[in-house]
Amino acid sequence: MTDILAITWNADPVLFSFLGLQVRWYSLMFVAGFVLGWFIFQWFCKREKINPRILDSLLITLIVGTIVGARLGHCLFYQPDYYLGSWKGFLEIFMPWEGGLASHGGTIALFLAMIWFARRYGRKNNFDFVWLLDHLAIAVGFAACFIRLGNLFNSEIYGGPTNLPWGFIFVRNQETMPHHPTQLYEALSYLLLGLVLLAIYKYRPGKVYRGTLIGIFFIWCFGSRFLIEFIKNVQVDFESGMALKMGQLLSIPFVLLGIGFIVYAYKKKLPLMTDGGYKEITKKKTK
Repeated sequence: MTDILAITWNADPVLFSFLGLQVRWYSLMFVAGFVLGWFIFQWFCKREKINPRILDSLLITLIVGTIVGARLGHCLFYQPDYYLGSWKGFLEIFMPWEGGLASHGGTIALFLAMIWFARRYGRKNNFDFVWLLDHLAIAVGFAACFIRLGNLFNSEIYGGPTNLPWGFIFVRNQETMPHHPTQLYEALSYLLLGLVLLAIYKYRPGKVYRGTLIGIFFIWCFGSRFLIEFIKNVQVDFESGMALKMGQLLSIPFVLLGIGFIVYAYKKKLPLMTDGGYKEITKKKTK
C-alpha cells in the first residue's frame, strides 16, 4: 500500500542539451533565484528612492560570493580530506560544475561580500550593511526555495525512509522504498519565509526596526534546516558517528546570529527603510 501512495520520482536532471552543452534544472533554478532577486531589488530601489544603477554591481557581487562561498563551504566543511589531501582534489575545488555546494559556506561568503558592498556603495546611496542584509533576506528566501527545487531534480539531499503518502521513490538512485522529500520540506519553508518577510516589508515597515528581517531570516532558515536535518540521510561518511550532523552544527551559529540581530534591532531602533521610502509611503497615504 505504501508503494501505491508514494510518488515515483525519475526526473531527468538535464533540461536539454545544445551543441554538446547540457543545461540542467539545477542551473536553471539557480539562475532563476538571482533573476527574481534582481527584480525584487528593482522594486526596493524604486520604493526607497535608491539609484537602481547599483544593482548590476550587486548582482555580480552576489553571484561570485554565492558560488565561491558555497563551493569552499562544501570542500572545507564536508570533504576536507579529499580536497586538501591531493593535488587532484585541490584542483577540483575550482570546478563547481563537478558538484558540491554548501549553503552555509554561501551564507558566510555573502555576509562578507555585503560588508564590502555596503562600504563601497552604501554611504552615497543612504543605506548601511544591516539595511542591505534586511532587504537581501527577502530575496534570498525565494532564491533558496528555487535551489532546493533544483536539488529535487537532481534527486539529491533527501531524507530517510518514510511511510507517509508523499514519500518519494528516487528511481535514479536505485531506491525502491519511499523517502522523505526533504528538498520540498526546505523549499516550502523558504518560500513561506520569503512571503512573510515580504509582507512585513510591504505592509508593516514602520512597525519593525532595521535588523529585524535578517534576524527572522537566520532564525527561521537555519532553525528549520536544523530540524529537517534529523530526517535527512547523512551527506558524508563521518556524519554517521555524530550526534548532530554537520549541517546542524553549522546552523547553530546562524540561529544565534539571528537572535543577535533581533536584539540589535530593538536596541538601536533604526528605521527599516531609507528616508526616501518613508516619504514615498507618506505621499501615497495623503493622496
